[in-house]
Amino acid sequence: MRTWIRSLRPFDSIAVQTLIERTIDIREAERFIRLFHEENPSAGDPHARLREVARDVSRFGTYVHTFEELQFGARVAWRNSNRCIGRLYWRSLKVRDLRQVTGAEGVAIECVNHLREATNGGRIRPTITVFAPDAPGRPAPRVLNEQLIRYAGYRGADGSVTGDPRYADFTDMVRALGWPGGQGGRFDVLPLVIRSGGAPGRGRGGGPGDGEPLLCTLPGDAVLEVPLVHPHYPWFEDLGLRWHAVPAISDLCLEIGGICYPCAPFNGWYMGAEIGARNLADADRYAQLPVVARQLGLDTSTERSLWRDHALVELNVAVLHSFERAGVTMADHHTESTRFLTHLEREEKAGRVCPADWSWIVPPISGGLTPVFHRYYDNPHLTPAFVRHK
Repeated sequence: MRTWIRSLRPFDSIAVQTLIERTIDIREAERFIRLFHEENPSAGDPHARLREVARDVSRFGTYVHTFEELQFGARVAWRNSNRCIGRLYWRSLKVRDLRQVTGAEGVAIECVNHLREATNGGRIRPTITVFAPDAPGRPAPRVLNEQLIRYAGYRGADGSVTGDPRYADFTDMVRALGWPGGQGGRFDVLPLVIRSGGAPGRGRGGGPGDGEPLLCTLPGDAVLEVPLVHPHYPWFEDLGLRWHAVPAISDLCLEIGGICYPCAPFNGWYMGAEIGARNLADADRYAQLPVVARQLGLDTSTERSLWRDHALVELNVAVLHSFERAGVTMADHHTESTRFLTHLEREEKAGRVCPADWSWIVPPISGGLTPVFHRYYDNPHLTPAFVRHK
């Protein structure tokens, strides 16, 4: 394990941590406990638990969720995620309770285990790993990466970027921290950067304390990648494109009943358009539409030829075909749109509001052909939730 984990000295831009001084808002705690008991009648009367929580907050400034509360809170946070179209299966989210792990090295090890379990041989399993929460005077560890798996972006002397331009700044940072870089290619997996919590000494689970960052190179067996080919165009394989199988978001805080779990990486599975219509297609990402259009022999001299549209469709065909051929779970945007409306109907029948951000729910390809396009949505802020803190 130590062959791929490297401890570093404090680094100003990522190691400075303001200690948490506020106590838990008892009103938020009470709302969550009541919600938990309302949706889980077998948990019994909530009043005894409410008294226990109020006592702990009064004494310690915080309280501890039971596993059942944690599991419910994490699943409801997914249910409340207004930008996610794939919430139909929110009850199936596997919750890994790693709250006893507070050290950066322990977090690194369990993030790798998360990827292995979630990948599940290609049958992607929606999973969340919940590490220690913030507590008064004791901030918890944090993963600084946006996702557990992302590709490096190497800046050239001429200002060009090899790889993913979105992560050029992050690549600069990890190289400054000592990462030697991969092969200098377009799909080099970035290392994890984990900031320890603020408690002095070595936290439970291993790793340095006092806010020191840890650099962790992901082992190859934890990162399943799919090479992209097209069912009809042999030349597509020569483009050398690929993408990773698990979209594991790692920079959001899971907030449940006033408690913040700042290190709680979670994943579902990809919708094909996320890769084919955004990651590989966007002009500020891999910008592959002109490349595909040239190979297709399209007229790129005028927008009226709709060359972008044609190239975009073929790129998405390749993504869906490749993941299916590799036996890796992936949804297409038409099926996922229908599933979302099923989820919406179920929530309405349960008497709940289903928050949804129209600009995120509508797919980035053929939006007008999907049923989610032709309606409006309520978009209140509900808790539990995944939130991004400054």
